[in-house]
Amino acid sequence: MKGYRIAFIRHGMTEANEDGRYIGVTDLPLSSGGAQQLFDKIEKYDYPSVQKLYLSPTKRCRQTASILLPDSYTAELPELREMDFGSFENKKAEELIELPEYKQFIKGGLDNPPPGGESIREVVTRCYEAVKIIISDMMYEGLTNTAVITHGGIIMNMMSCFGVPKAKPMEFACDFGEGFEVLVTASMWQRSEAFEILGRYPYSRQENTEE
Repeated sequence: MKGYRIAFIRHGMTEANEDGRYIGVTDLPLSSGGAQQLFDKIEKYDYPSVQKLYLSPTKRCRQTASILLPDSYTAELPELREMDFGSFENKKAEELIELPEYKQFIKGGLDNPPPGGESIREVVTRCYEAVKIIISDMMYEGLTNTAVITHGGIIMNMMSCFGVPKAKPMEFACDFGEGFEVLVTASMWQRSEAFEILGRYPYSRQENTEE
């Protein structure tokens, strides 16, 4: 049965990531350290070429693509953008910790958005739409090997909601420039709207050599 491989990759580090600030819709570029970290990973890991690369429409994702997969044909999907943290955007947890609305937010839950921001339910709905668009596009164009460069929270929600085997979102936390590779089959997606998680991505050069 025909399978469709997709690598989900987290963008490189920004200054906000370095400072521990909530960074969702704010369109920041990679920091110099974040860009260098990606170049270092190219020396350690293989990032195989793909037939198409889907991107969150942000500077940090475009710049990550230009470093890791520079010659790829790209398509930007607004559904792949990071969560909108509303009034918490660009702030550190220690700046917010005494606020009642922040104490409420960190309790979690699908319908517990930050003030002026998105709920987890809204993010999951966007993730579902993004996966549907990507899979439909791959099937229509006859693509079997693509990648997605998006945000850490989006990857965690996608893997937790649609991936098999099942696990909690935090179990899918990944470092910058890294993520997970999945295998989609038409029957599995149509039957249960799920895909198989093959493992962490990318693979080290040593692992590829041993294979």
